[in-house]
Amino acid sequence: MKVFDVLIGFVALSLLLLLAASLRNRVGWLRRLGLPEALIAGALGLLIGPFSPLRIFPEQVYTIWSQIPGALISVVFATLFLGQALPSRAVIWQRAASQTAFGMVLGFGQYLVGGLAMLLVLQPLLGVNPLMACLIEVGFEGGHGTAAGMGPTFRSLGLASGEALGLAMATVGVLAAVLIGSSLVVIGRRRQWLLAAGDPDAEAVLEARRLEERKRPVHPSPTLDSLTLNLALIGGAVGLGVLLKHALVLLGGWFGGDGGSRLLEAVPLFPLAMVGGLLVQQLLQWQRQPQLASVEQQQSIGSLAMDVLITAAMASLNLNLLAEAWLPLLVLAVVGLAWNVAAFLWLAPRLFADSWFERAIADFGQGTGVTATGLLLLRMADPYARSGALEAFSFKQLVFEPFLGGGLVTAFAPIALQAMGLPLWTALALGLTLASLLFGRSLVRPRAGS
Repeated sequence: MKVFDVLIGFVALSLLLLLAASLRNRVGWLRRLGLPEALIAGALGLLIGPFSPLRIFPEQVYTIWSQIPGALISVVFATLFLGQALPSRAVIWQRAASQTAFGMVLGFGQYLVGGLAMLLVLQPLLGVNPLMACLIEVGFEGGHGTAAGMGPTFRSLGLASGEALGLAMATVGVLAAVLIGSSLVVIGRRRQWLLAAGDPDAEAVLEARRLEERKRPVHPSPTLDSLTLNLALIGGAVGLGVLLKHALVLLGGWFGGDGGSRLLEAVPLFPLAMVGGLLVQQLLQWQRQPQLASVEQQQSIGSLAMDVLITAAMASLNLNLLAEAWLPLLVLAVVGLAWNVAAFLWLAPRLFADSWFERAIADFGQGTGVTATGLLLLRMADPYARSGALEAFSFKQLVFEPFLGGGLVTAFAPIALQAMGLPLWTALALGLTLASLLFGRSLVRPRAGS
């Protein structure tokens, strides 16, 4: 593989993104659907990709495309905490506990309904790989980046089509989140489920937010270019993730022999890179140098990596693998969507003491599509940010993302499923879902009775 091939691969992906941005601006229905440019670019890339009859690039370029997602997903997750002001645990608990509980119900419930669908329908009738029970959470809660990052794990555990199926599930999730979520907002407005303008609770939230606003202190600028410095911090975070993975593999070898070592080799790097980013940010705060990590530049670098990742992953999608497993994928997608809608309509009013619709619609969007979809639906439901849901949703990411939606639970779930077996795994998912429900209810009762 030559450096020139890497350059050509990047140029091709860049042109696809530019073409997608132009199409989205010119084609009204694409813009109204809220589809990200990277997803459109990936769909265009399928026309000239490695599994298309219109291949226009040499094999080396397509090999680079297939390797990009596994590398860039670690960059995306390393940026999640870098530059973020890490609040105290008490502040996080106060503002994000209920939001986190609902997110846990959605996430663990996706494992539960996936396991039940496998046990009751898909395995008895079609004999499919039990690892497919993880696809709903990987595709819906995790999204395209997580699906691409989990590809090597699925392959090493025996599900060669895992990445392709996860990407397809994520695409269904993005489309469904926009269409179903928008419909729910319309229904909620007609039924007066949304917080009304002038509501005392909304005014109290606005007043509290105004009182909490503070000016950031001014620090001297470093001599190193800011972008270079922020890239170096990401490199340090990913490096810590690599060390953590090696430590896990060594521990697996010590306690489980060769079997334990091989099992932990399947753990993807990206959630550990996120932990590395958290450690780097904590170190910067301990050293009283948090300004070295720019939240704006970290978000820009993460967005760039995610856009290129999604484009490359979608363009490299193996349609033959999808054609072989379209029926179980359809069943899992329908079951996952039914669970998310039911949790939103029936569980959310019982898990939030106030502004249940605004708080739940953000998690519905994220838990079905992507974080940006959740924010889009929240903006539709609460355009003036009166409910306080945006703040709670933002704080929730600090607690939620290290575990579900691409975090440690997502990474270890296929490994645990294979080690435990599908029936025991489904029972565990049921227990975790019920525990999350009880946790959420315990947070509501004290406030309801006060």
